[in-house]
Amino acid sequence: MLLPWLALLLPVGLAAQEEAPPPEIAPDSPLAAGPMVGHVEMRAAFLWVQTKASATVDFEWWDEATPERVARSLSVVTEAGGAFTAAATAAPLEPGRSYRYRVRVDGREAPRAWPLRFQTPPLWQWRTDPPDFTVATGSCLYINDPPYDRPGKPYGGEYHILQSIVAKQPQVMLWLGDNCYLREADFGALASVIYRYSHTRATPRLQPLLGACANYAIWDDHDFGPNDSDRSLPWQAHTRQAFDWFWANPTTGLPENPRLRATMFSWGDADFFLLDDRTERAPNARRTGPKPFLGAVQLRWLLDALVYSTATWKVVCVGNQVLNPVQDPLIETYARYAEERKELLDALRAENVPGVLFLTGDRHASELTRLEREGTYPLYDLTISPLTAGVTGRGEDEANTGRIPGTYLKARNFALLRFLGPADARALVIQVLRADGSLAWERRLEAKQLR
Repeated sequence: MLLPWLALLLPVGLAAQEEAPPPEIAPDSPLAAGPMVGHVEMRAAFLWVQTKASATVDFEWWDEATPERVARSLSVVTEAGGAFTAAATAAPLEPGRSYRYRVRVDGREAPRAWPLRFQTPPLWQWRTDPPDFTVATGSCLYINDPPYDRPGKPYGGEYHILQSIVAKQPQVMLWLGDNCYLREADFGALASVIYRYSHTRATPRLQPLLGACANYAIWDDHDFGPNDSDRSLPWQAHTRQAFDWFWANPTTGLPENPRLRATMFSWGDADFFLLDDRTERAPNARRTGPKPFLGAVQLRWLLDALVYSTATWKVVCVGNQVLNPVQDPLIETYARYAEERKELLDALRAENVPGVLFLTGDRHASELTRLEREGTYPLYDLTISPLTAGVTGRGEDEANTGRIPGTYLKARNFALLRFLGPADARALVIQVLRADGSLAWERRLEAKQLR
């Protein structure tokens, strides 16, 4: 049975696009969105899809070097009670290989006109230098939906940025929060939250990116709830459920707090720590009592995981800026949670954790912030925002004293993180690119600078 909210999705979703959807999308396709590649390990991958109605789904895949050897996943059933979404595991795979795949619905292939592929991380430890690889990243994906948008100029635009990302052929796409924008009409009921997630996920120009590399996500306020939402949100169980249905991260929840949407993954010689800055967050304006941002459980897990990690690069991903010192009541930064922020920074120094850098979003402008630390290496915070949402950054006159000159960009943009070089000279090249894929600025960090 086709749910009412999904029946509404199809005409509204197409009409809401600023540009005509690619003609390759067949209107009679049984797919509402996807397929999408989620978490990828050396020997397994999560493959996700959303259908228009209840169906039995499976995936077939093959190594590009041996296309005649096709494997098939177990079948999964999409149901109304799960927003017609499903994820299946492709396994066994082999490390360091390029795979193609397809999705079948009720026993018949549901073709897509763009490449469906993924790569598995190579098994390099004790064998070779770390591999070169590329991670694309960005935040704030707003897709216009006129019946529910605020009056005036459309807030979303330049959707071709999604095609620009695909053209760079990253192995990983890392979504840094506000991956969809809940509107006032979406607040409260689970069905309304599902409508918003489904509307965003069905964006035609998004489909090739979902299908061409591993996708990981954190959330921030707009996909958790209303603007600047926090632990007081009474219906956060609905957005937590939707997040789990529409993403295919490695895990959901931490052992000590299953509500937290924190996890981690590895690629090459980099560990990525995906944090939840909403579930335990006190209101920004709270004046009395403890004022957590990540919360004690998540902070302890993060520090334990960082100390345990032997990766060259330890990339901490969180929605709000960590190193920007501004405590302005009109913006959200970790600095407004000064006690917990100090606890984290002091612990990083005391534990002498090498290779840490932060990756953040939210601000509708991008910049690279540097925090000097006496007696040890400086910390960096790369803020990347927005993808398609409005460009509303406050400008270079904001008193971020750690901003590296020449890195502030007030435009729709994304970033590429290129990890490269031999083991004894590893480097991270940060490229920030405009919506059309042109280079705005580039900086290089040597691994030895973060020790």
